[in-house]
Amino acid sequence: MGVTEASAAPSVWRSRAPGLALAGVAVIAAAGLHLLLPVLPLLTLCVMLGIVCGQVPAVRRLLDGLFAAGIAFSARRLMRIGIVLLGLKLSLVDVTGLGWGVFLSTVGVVLASFGGTWALGRLFRLPGHEPLLIATGFAICGASAIGAMAGVLRAKNSEQAHPVALVTLCGTLAIFVLPALWHPLGLDHLEFGHWVGAGVHDVGQVVATAQLAGSGALALALVVKLTRVLLLAPVVAVAGIIRRRRDVTGGAVRPPIVPLFVAGFIGAMLLRTVVPLPETVLAAADAIQTVLLAMALFALGAAVDLRRLGTTGWRTLVVGLLAWLLIAGLAFAAVSLFG
Repeated sequence: MGVTEASAAPSVWRSRAPGLALAGVAVIAAAGLHLLLPVLPLLTLCVMLGIVCGQVPAVRRLLDGLFAAGIAFSARRLMRIGIVLLGLKLSLVDVTGLGWGVFLSTVGVVLASFGGTWALGRLFRLPGHEPLLIATGFAICGASAIGAMAGVLRAKNSEQAHPVALVTLCGTLAIFVLPALWHPLGLDHLEFGHWVGAGVHDVGQVVATAQLAGSGALALALVVKLTRVLLLAPVVAVAGIIRRRRDVTGGAVRPPIVPLFVAGFIGAMLLRTVVPLPETVLAAADAIQTVLLAMALFALGAAVDLRRLGTTGWRTLVVGLLAWLLIAGLAFAAVSLFG
């Protein structure tokens, strides 16, 4: 590192410090709210706090000024580090333990909901990368998947804002709607856990919903959900290859075939599979990952403009709600077929 770069580094971190501090305070506030309202997951509350802060004119000016560098760093860099650590939640042994029927049906739900949501986005003429971002978030693992896809597509924070808001809204609705339909649909507790794991977006939302049916349902829901997370790497990698080819055609600088953070996610998953990591290490990594993703999701929530979403963004809202119904229906079909 040269003298100029070394002297510039403290200045860069000084500019980021206010935004990082704000995101950290927001996570602490969300944790307090989570203690009061355990039914709402921490990450969901972080997005909601970000959305609320972004609508206050005085705070909005600070978000665009003093806090801008730290908020941008949180939304991108911290999100990517959190995604890498997310890989430590995955063990291929647990995934193979589902059996081929459940595994293949879960893959089918992800691919069908991804393709169907992307098609809805195109049908409603959503701008820019929004169709792909919404499809990734709804089909795989919520806001963290949106962040991963956005990193490959080089999407702006503003392009991620509406997809993150929608996946948070629909995932929160699922916490209340799916349990209300549990008995009317004639599902036993394990079938309910399977349905939740296959159809609810964020891991925290899956936990909040499935735990109502007991520990067995929760365990099954988490394994099915993490099987969906497993598909994050290949889906994002394919998007990266397509983006790379288009950039070559257009004469732009070619991005890597597999982004570094996706390679890190795969590496962390393989490490968890082949190395018996101590529970203390896994617990520490899980805590760090939760804090990093929480800060990143607060930052993404802060980019949401509800006035725009309520006017020009009505098409995005319709696509989100239809996508929510689509994945819930596909997941129920998978449960009906494979139990």
